[in-house]
Amino acid sequence: MAHPVRLQILSLLTGSALTAAEVARELGLTHANASYHLRNLHSAGVIVLAGEEKIRGGVAKRYRYEAARDRLPESAEERGEIFVALGHELIRRAAQGRWSATAEPPPAPALMADGDLWIDPVKWREIHGKIAEAVRELHDIAQPPRTPGTIRTNTSVAMFEMES
Repeated sequence: MAHPVRLQILSLLTGSALTAAEVARELGLTHANASYHLRNLHSAGVIVLAGEEKIRGGVAKRYRYEAARDRLPESAEERGEIFVALGHELIRRAAQGRWSATAEPPPAPALMADGDLWIDPVKWREIHGKIAEAVRELHDIAQPPRTPGTIRTNTSVAMFEMES
């Protein structure tokens, strides 16, 4: 899952179920490359089959990412790989960000938070729950890429308890 293209695919499949051809067009990949990554994500249980349709005598599978089903791997090594890939993806996305307050319409203010904080465990669970709920809501309201009347946004969240 830690491959940068797979992270981009997961983002696309949050807003709508897409075929390999649609993923390929949106990300500028070959159909074969998009199919390869979709098969890997599906076999790992990260995405689900959302339907099939006949196209020109063949069958195209539609895949969807259901964020509520997603879990971090148990292995510290695999989690580390995912966080490194997410860091690289965040750098790529930040380069595409709208930062100018003079842009029309002006973007919402960017929000960034980072901290190695000592928090009361009850408050931690409460805040963690609120942020998890907000992230679920964002995933639930996501639309297909380039839907008229929508804006492209980035949301990256990592929250976990540390060793003392």
